Amino acid sequence: MQRRDFLRSGAHAAALGTLAAAADGAEPTAAAPLRVALVGCGWYGKTDLFHLIQVAPVEVVGLCDVDSTMREGAAELVAARQPSGKKPPLYGDYRKLLAETRPQIVLVATPDHWHCLPLIAACQAGCDVYVQKPISFDVVEGRAMVAAARKHGRTVQVGLQRRSTPHLLEARDRYVASGKLGTIAAVDIHSYYGSRAAFPPAAPPPATLDWETYCGPAPLIDFHPQLHPRSWRDCIEFSNGQTGDLCVHFYDLVRFFLGLSWPKRIAASGGALLRPADSTIKLHDTQTALFDHGAVQVVWTQRNWGENPDPAYPWGATLYGDKGTLKISVQSYDFQPKGGGAAEKGTFLDERELFPADTAHKETEAFAAPATRRHMEDFLAARAAGRRPVADIEEGHVSSAVCILANLAMRLGRTIHLDPEGNVVGDAEAEALLARPYRAPWQHPTPDAV
Repeated sequence: MQRRDFLRSGAHAAALGTLAAAADGAEPTAAAPLRVALVGCGWYGKTDLFHLIQVAPVEVVGLCDVDSTMREGAAELVAARQPSGKKPPLYGDYRKLLAETRPQIVLVATPDHWHCLPLIAACQAGCDVYVQKPISFDVVEGRAMVAAARKHGRTVQVGLQRRSTPHLLEARDRYVASGKLGTIAAVDIHSYYGSRAAFPPAAPPPATLDWETYCGPAPLIDFHPQLHPRSWRDCIEFSNGQTGDLCVHFYDLVRFFLGLSWPKRIAASGGALLRPADSTIKLHDTQTALFDHGAVQVVWTQRNWGENPDPAYPWGATLYGDKGTLKISVQSYDFQPKGGGAAEKGTFLDERELFPADTAHKETEAFAAPATRRHMEDFLAARAAGRRPVADIEEGHVSSAVCILANLAMRLGRTIHLDPEGNVVGDAEAEALLARPYRAPWQHPTPDAV
C-alpha cells in the first residue's frame, strides 16, 4: 500500500518537474533512479529519506547506523516505500558504505557530532549531500565542510527547511518583501519547550548498539538509558542544546528574510539554572543571546521551565517593524498592523491527503513534510542545474556557527566580535576554542586538508 501511495503522489511531483505523471500502480517513468544512501537511520534520517522518495525516482543503495536494530527496521520501511521493493544493504561504517555502494546522493542525519566526517567523506567520494542542521558541532568543522563541498564541486543542501516552508514564504512575501511590515530593526527568537532534568544512572549499552563508534570523535562517556535514540540532544558531548537545535532554524530564516550575513557581535548569558547541580545533563536550560547585525538586533531567548507566555507560539520568532508585528512558527503566522488594524493569520500547508504515507509513518511532522519535500526538490534542481541550493552549505555554516558561538560567549562570559567573514577578532582564547579536540583515532578536519 505504501508503494502505491508513493505512485499516487507522482502527479504532484511531476507538476514540479521531478517525475512524470503516473497512473495508479504504474512505475515512475522518468530518468533512471538516483542512487541514494542514508547515514543515520533515526527519526529524521528516515523522514528525510521518505520525503526524497516521494519527489524523485530513487533506489536506496545503502543504510548506515551504529544501531543494528535501527538500521534493520529502516530497511523494512524502505523496502515498503521505494518502487523497487528491495531491502538496501546495511552498514555500521559509513566509509565502507561509500566504498561499496557508490551512491550519487548521501543523506547525513546522525547526531550533530557525527555530521562533519561523513559529509567530507561523501564529498571526496563524488557524492552530493543533504545534511541535517546544525551542520557541525564546532566552528572549524563547519569551515572544513564548506571547503570540502567547494573543493570537490558538490551540491550540499542543509536541512534548514524553514527556507522552503510554504506558509513562511507566504508571510515573507506578504509582509516583509512587500514592505507592509515596514523597517524591521528587532527580532525575537524563542523556545519555551521543556527539557529533561537528568538521565537515569549509567548502564551497559544495548548489545545492538556500537557505543564506541556512536561516541566517535566526541569524548567516550558512559551510556545512560533514554539517551539513545533521540535524547542525545541533551548531551553536551554530542549537542549544542536548544541553541543548536531550535534557535538555528529561525535565526537562519531571519537571515534569509532580511538578507543578513555574519553578525558584528555575539553576547550571551544563562546556564543550567534549574537542573540539580549533580544532574547528568550539563547543557543550559536558560539562555539569552544577542546577535548584533547593526541595523537589526536579533535576540534568542530560551527558557525550559516556568509558564509559556504565548501558548500558540512555544517556539518561533517575532519580527518587529515600524508598521506592524509578525509572529512566525512552524505551525502558523500572525500579522498585526500598527494602529489596531485587522489582524491577519496563516497556517501551515497540510498535504496528508495528497501523501497518505505521511500519516502511516507516525514520526512524520505534518507541518514540516511539505517544507521538506520542497527542500528536497530544490536540492535536486540545484544539483541538476549546477547552482547552489536555497540552504547551501555555506549558509548553513553561518547560521550554525553563530549559534555555536552564542554558547561559547556564554561559556566565556564575554562578547565575541566577528569580522565580515565570520572570523573572531581580538580574542585568542575564543579562537582556540573554535575546534574541540577529537578522540583518537579520529582526526579533526581543517579547511586546507579536505
